[in-house]
Amino acid sequence: MALDEKIYELRREKLKQIEALGQPSYPTKYEFTHTVPQILAQYSDQTAEQMENPRVTVRVAGRVMAIRLMGKAGFAHLQQEGQRLQIYVKKDAVGDKGFEVYKLLDLGDHIGVRGYLFRTRTGELTVHVEEITFLSKDLLPLPEKWHGLTDVELRYRQRYLDLVMNPEVREVFLKRGKLMQSLRRSLDAQGFVEVETPMMQPIAGGAVARPFVTHHNTLDMDLYLRIAPELYLKRLTVGGFDRVYEINRNFRNEGLGWRWNPEFTMLEFYQAYTNYRGVMDLTQTLMEQAAKDVTGGTKTRWKDQEIEWAGSNWRRMTMREAIIHHWPEGAGGKPRLTDFGSHDGVKNLVERFNSAHQHMAYDPNQPVGKTVAGLFEAVAEQHLTQPTIIYEFPTAVSPLSKQKPDEPDWTERWEIFAGQMEIANGFSELNDPEDQRRRFEQQLKERQRGDEEAHQMDEDYIRALSYGMPPAGGVGVGVDRLCMLLTDSHTIRDVILFPLLRPEKGLTAEGTEGNT
Repeated sequence: MALDEKIYELRREKLKQIEALGQPSYPTKYEFTHTVPQILAQYSDQTAEQMENPRVTVRVAGRVMAIRLMGKAGFAHLQQEGQRLQIYVKKDAVGDKGFEVYKLLDLGDHIGVRGYLFRTRTGELTVHVEEITFLSKDLLPLPEKWHGLTDVELRYRQRYLDLVMNPEVREVFLKRGKLMQSLRRSLDAQGFVEVETPMMQPIAGGAVARPFVTHHNTLDMDLYLRIAPELYLKRLTVGGFDRVYEINRNFRNEGLGWRWNPEFTMLEFYQAYTNYRGVMDLTQTLMEQAAKDVTGGTKTRWKDQEIEWAGSNWRRMTMREAIIHHWPEGAGGKPRLTDFGSHDGVKNLVERFNSAHQHMAYDPNQPVGKTVAGLFEAVAEQHLTQPTIIYEFPTAVSPLSKQKPDEPDWTERWEIFAGQMEIANGFSELNDPEDQRRRFEQQLKERQRGDEEAHQMDEDYIRALSYGMPPAGGVGVGVDRLCMLLTDSHTIRDVILFPLLRPEKGLTAEGTEGNT
């Protein structure tokens, strides 16, 4: 029998003994007067004399995280909401049965205690227990050393233990909650309305990505888990929602990485009667406010660097300007704007870059704009640590964006970068149904060439645009990545409570042990 199985059986036996002492094994509730954080906040500064007159009586519950027995008395630490409070259990105070329950406790058990606050000889704030109530038995042993495990996937797979053992992990997700609240509060204050759109869609639209496919049995039809809510939110703009947003779960059938999880959270919002510059300014304001709300200031740590989120620190460059600015010295003279205007000019830039730098994949048959976008990723993205807005993207990689009036090969689109990764994408929304059809048709040609991520045709969306969509700007913000930057988390898995993982070895799909 494995060690954990032996401990499980020993603790089940203890549970029976606790029941024999008159305590239910799994009671339904516990009436408490205080939480551990409330007691620490309210009484940590009070002296022993202040708590004696009048005596402060409390009922508090928590998980046992430390316990020691000394004859007819003992101490323990209760943990609740990531904070710990000491309790003192004396046989004379809790009675014979109460003390027997105390002796049957294990690390990880949940208990409730009634008693009064006092300070020990060392000055530690403590509950002098007069009544102990058993609430739940931890049948499996808590790990002795959890932080820094070599198998980091174990922390993600058993996040419940990660949260118990590592208070700093809990803090990350408390900050994530503050981030969500900040984004909602800022948009609500600007008159935006929060909505919900379908997660299962007949056409995977609104982004360039490979979708997950599911099947509806009754309708006998395939559906796609949404890769973006964009086309539905813009339908609402057609319908008269001038300011609308959704904080949504998206699903993209792509690889795992430090920046990618197949299931992730996006904020998308759309504002009528403005353009890409209007929503660009608003998004910058949202992020600066989020940094303040989450961290209390505008400076955050990111690996070995500091990111300054104050508006005065932000930089704005076109995609072409960014390539020129960050062009490596070994690749010859900096490009000129005219180099981006022809197939031969862009091909020459790629060849120059590849001759002196890491190799960038090049397909001479793909649109010039797609190659330029790839060149930007290779040349500039690694240098964008401080918040930077890159604008004017090629039409070839922007099927839903309005083109620049004077340069049809370029669009009124931007992305925000920080920490060497993209965290937001916005543009002037394309609202010409005939132009939109041509863009979709071009995307269909890309699909025929083997690009599985190219956009599909959406006839109903074109029909919606045909009823008249006002000029508008739209934005998508990667909430997970923004949370990474605001909490100094270096992988997306650290800011998602339950990230997708490979199946656990030795477990079947049903979660029971199988043959290995």
